[in-house]
Amino acid sequence: MSPDTANILVVEDEVSMREVLCMLLEGEGYDVTAASDGDEGIAYIEKDIYDLIITDIKMPGATGFELLDKSKEISPDTLVIMITAFGTMESGVEAMKLGAYDYIHKPFKIDEIRIIVRNALDRRRLSTEVALLRMEKIRTAVEVENIIGRSAPMQRLLEMVPRVAASNSNALITGESGTGKELVAQALHNLSPRSDRAFVAINCASIPEGLLESELFGHMKGSFTGAHQNKQGLFEVAEDGSLFLDEIGDMPMNLQSKLLRAIEHGSFRRVGGTKDINCNIRIIAATNKNLKDEVRSGGFREDLFYRLNVIPLVVPPLRERKDDIPLLVDHFIRKFSDRKRQFSGSAMKMLMDYDWTGNVRELENLVAQILIICDQDIITDADVPAEIFRYQEAERALEPDLKEGVDLEKELADLEQRYLNAALKATGGNKTEAARLLGLKFRSLRHKLSKYGIRGIEDE
Repeated sequence: MSPDTANILVVEDEVSMREVLCMLLEGEGYDVTAASDGDEGIAYIEKDIYDLIITDIKMPGATGFELLDKSKEISPDTLVIMITAFGTMESGVEAMKLGAYDYIHKPFKIDEIRIIVRNALDRRRLSTEVALLRMEKIRTAVEVENIIGRSAPMQRLLEMVPRVAASNSNALITGESGTGKELVAQALHNLSPRSDRAFVAINCASIPEGLLESELFGHMKGSFTGAHQNKQGLFEVAEDGSLFLDEIGDMPMNLQSKLLRAIEHGSFRRVGGTKDINCNIRIIAATNKNLKDEVRSGGFREDLFYRLNVIPLVVPPLRERKDDIPLLVDHFIRKFSDRKRQFSGSAMKMLMDYDWTGNVRELENLVAQILIICDQDIITDADVPAEIFRYQEAERALEPDLKEGVDLEKELADLEQRYLNAALKATGGNKTEAARLLGLKFRSLRHKLSKYGIRGIEDE
């Protein structure tokens, strides 16, 4: 970090000491801010981010320890140097245990300050460079895997990817269908120490139960009808690499037990085999189900869940990252079109307002469809499919007009009556069934019907 970009906060209640430090640091070319006590220092770090803070420990108001704690909370990358009185080395040691970069004693030597500050800023610069290199590595990896996103939820996910990738632990990726879980799994493999070995993927929901075990673990000749020769399973194909088990929540219970055994023992047997085969693979699993709920309902083994959920990653649905829609649309245009094309502002607004229950996959399909049908360079709202229009119209119909005010109690009463009448109509006037449809107790339904003077076709 060059001196002209280093931003230093000096917090010192002793006027002469504060002035000496400021003159020294400004003479070195740093941008210096001075605070006369701990409270003022905390006020500064709540407003700005500093590369380095130099603070006394004992001051009026907040102590140096409190300021250190606040700095770690607000800006964990900011380095803090503590100033201690002569003969109180314990305070300096304690400060370093709490996260301070270093400490110096009063009275201090000018050259000592220069060296400590220079070393601290060099460390800060290196940390920043490492972080930038890491983010560049992430950016390169995710671009290769077509993971697009600058929204806050996606940035949190992408910051986790290299950390999880560096680990050898199993990982569980959760998210709705169409969010891109397999792309995240591929990025985990590509950034891992196993990247030069195989990445093998299988969808547990798309293969019949009778064949899934053979696909995973292989089989021996003659072990079942049609097994005309020995066959390697994906556990062997993925040796030293990564095995991606997509839709793991749909794996049958009997196979869950065999998968658990393979994970725990690092070995498995082929179907019809008697010999244990050792395996060294990393399992990355994904599901659109809530596996905790599946465990509670008995649909998924609890012990397997904890074996897979060592490091959880959640891929956000598109409705929670709508800021990424323009980026995704631009990416899909480049993917499907050989010329520069774009959506008009009103057409893009329609895409931004839509709910996208199919997530990124639905958006990709829609863009591909529009590019085929529309040959214009500018795609307008007239080119957007009818279902998007219908969704927008329905949304507008549901949005209340409050320009003239509204009688909320009357509106709610009208809505309640509509649901009561609809439930009676759907059940042929059977109040017991109507109560069930509305999630009400029978007595509550009867009270509401009496309140509005509504009668069923039949009275119980």
